[in-house]
Amino acid sequence: MSKELSTMQLTYSPIDNAVYVERALANSQQITAALALATTAQQQWRQTTIAQRQAICHQMVDAFMANQAEIAEQLCWMIGRPIRYATGEVAGLVERARYMIDAAESALKTIELTELPNVTRYIKRQPLGVVLVVAPWNYPYLTAINSIIPAIMAGNAVILKHSAQTPLCAEQLYGAFRQAKLPTGVFQYLHLSHSATESMIKDRQIIHVAFTGSVTGGAAIEQAASGRFIGVGLELGGKDAAYVRCDADIERAVDSIVDGGFFNSGQSCCGIERVYVHADVYQQFVTQAAALIKQYRLGRPDDPNTTLGPMVKAAAADFVRGQISEAVDAGAIAHIDPQHFPLDQAGSAYLAPQLLTNVNHSMRVMMQESFGPVVGVMVVHSDEQAVGLINDSEFGLTASIFTRDMAAAVAIGEQLEVGTLMVNRCDYLDPALAWTGVKNSGRGCTLSSLGYQSLTRAKSFYLKAQD
Repeated sequence: MSKELSTMQLTYSPIDNAVYVERALANSQQITAALALATTAQQQWRQTTIAQRQAICHQMVDAFMANQAEIAEQLCWMIGRPIRYATGEVAGLVERARYMIDAAESALKTIELTELPNVTRYIKRQPLGVVLVVAPWNYPYLTAINSIIPAIMAGNAVILKHSAQTPLCAEQLYGAFRQAKLPTGVFQYLHLSHSATESMIKDRQIIHVAFTGSVTGGAAIEQAASGRFIGVGLELGGKDAAYVRCDADIERAVDSIVDGGFFNSGQSCCGIERVYVHADVYQQFVTQAAALIKQYRLGRPDDPNTTLGPMVKAAAADFVRGQISEAVDAGAIAHIDPQHFPLDQAGSAYLAPQLLTNVNHSMRVMMQESFGPVVGVMVVHSDEQAVGLINDSEFGLTASIFTRDMAAAVAIGEQLEVGTLMVNRCDYLDPALAWTGVKNSGRGCTLSSLGYQSLTRAKSFYLKAQD
């Protein structure tokens, strides 16, 4: 029995902790075959025109959209996303994919240089080869598509290794590409163990790895790739902050921050986990935020009335419970009574939302990534204090500022150690903007025209005519 289980991948649904998907892990022969097929297919695919690639990728998006009802139900059962919100990820994939498909022509355009006497010079962007995409479960389509589309549009082949929690996402993407008649081998998926993933990264046929996940996972990816001199893109953790200035529209700030902190049960790398509010509006913000959070309905995600589903697993929920309990023991004030959310029980994936005040940076809940439905709020007395607190973090993915003074917001934003600054909005990725992080939030870049750079290599041409 143990030998059988070691070759299988089981996905337990957070709804009832029962096995929802069971898949065989790829063996060494299947991995070798996939790599060989990808390498061969890429040599043909790189010869296609950008227009041909665009047509196929747009058809893939069409096929994916047509299956959104099934996709939404699978997301509900695999990760606990409330069914009322699950189709939103389909819409998000469509937005990002369409933008990156259409951006390819300009992003991959040959750079023509001023000619010298008898000399022509230019720089081309050329595909790398075979790209391995390692995707997480929390936004399984959005995170994966960030790299898949530009990689394929640039002329690469892609092998997708998806999280063990979301294997059906890899299969849905594969099915959509097949319907679009993408040549065989250009996009493949494999269900892999951690050790098999490590072995693939070390294989000479993998030229780039795009990883989204934990800091620990990112370190393991870097170690596996060490010494190979290949590209490694890492989107890692976050402890994203919002700053509410004294001139902010409090009602709008509350609406945005609460949604940014609790959507997907707080399981978002760029979700709001800590908030700094100016003293002049602090009490108003806390009162309105607590009232709004109390309106959430915690329940089974397949119930259309549910607005807050379970976390991905009980262990993740218990981790957040531990952070909250520890903070309260240290003096934090909890504004939400868990008894109003009967499904919240120790050892359960169902966790009540929580708003904490009287917190500080000595508490884990303000410094360590929570990845759950809890937000800590601190009072500040100046922009300078807010900047110092926001930067006092090992992470630097996004930060949000709520204010009516755009010039002040930009001045503050210039001082923040983050990859993306948002003003009067949070927890959103604009596909036209570069998605990147600093410090332990990772390195590299996806989305925007810049997202193509790491998935291609520059090749220079110096053509001197014979005298």
